Amino acid sequence: MSKRTDTIKSLFTAPQSSALSADNMPAALPRVSSGSVRSLKDSFSEVEKENEELRERIASGAVILEIDPSLVDPSPLADRFRDQDDSSFEALKQSIAQRGQEVPILVREHPEAKGRYQSAYGHRRVRATRELGISVKAILRSLSDEALVVAQGLENAPREDLSFIERASFAMRIEDAGHSRSVVQDALSVDRAEASKLLAVARSVPAEVIQAIGKAPKVGRGRWQSFAELIKDSAALKRVRAAIAEPKFAERETDARFLAAFSAATRPSRGEPSKEPDEKPVFSVSGEKIAHVRQAERELKLTIDKNVSTTFAAFLVDQLPALFDAFSKKSSGQESTEA
Repeated sequence: MSKRTDTIKSLFTAPQSSALSADNMPAALPRVSSGSVRSLKDSFSEVEKENEELRERIASGAVILEIDPSLVDPSPLADRFRDQDDSSFEALKQSIAQRGQEVPILVREHPEAKGRYQSAYGHRRVRATRELGISVKAILRSLSDEALVVAQGLENAPREDLSFIERASFAMRIEDAGHSRSVVQDALSVDRAEASKLLAVARSVPAEVIQAIGKAPKVGRGRWQSFAELIKDSAALKRVRAAIAEPKFAERETDARFLAAFSAATRPSRGEPSKEPDEKPVFSVSGEKIAHVRQAERELKLTIDKNVSTTFAAFLVDQLPALFDAFSKKSSGQESTEA
């Protein structure tokens, strides 16, 4: 082994010749409890989470502001009715007064008025903060007209307090504003067939009748569709208009107003002649008379001919559920095709 090798080896194996003096001794690091380390780690995690949320807001072009609610104009397309008995708004206003505004609204810069904003959703929060005399918290985003409508609809889609006729009227306003049927579907989270049903009702019932009735939260699609069919008859529509013009009509709550209008559409007024019932025979394929149908305004009566076996009536009753099911499927298929 060479002298050079021995020298190198001694550098690693030789014991320390003397202890360092106290002046040169490095101070011992203080012990830190595991709880303090964990708390510090959690703090860093929370800060990083907040930073990540901020980065996402910046990336999406969203900025949270506190602005004067008097500078916020509503969306050009109303998505709900303003009811006379707006107890839910008073509850919202009281909540904001006590706990502050917990959920910001969504706004864009007003496309036509510099220095003002236009809200996609949060109209009631704007109204509440305006009445309370405080600023409204808002997320500011750059939104096209179409994006504004879709954001407005999607925010309201999960809400149970938005009634059928409010949704139908909102769908009509979207389409009347020049947007495509697909925008209606996206805004209301519905398929094409459901969008067609909403629009059909909204276009069949005159605006002044809808306005007089109000949101009618307990009235679903089925009864609105029946009502729309009834007032296709000019006499029925005339009766409805007469009913909503009565002073006591407006004093009722909204669901009762619908029932009063529906009743007026189904029942002729005094002195108005009722329609003569429509009567016609029913023949078999071979030409044999088998039944007689009598259809009046509110009922349809089927009478089996006396020459037909009595067992046919029992057979017909047994087959009615299957016949109705086949009819429903056929009607649904036609409706989807028309849509």
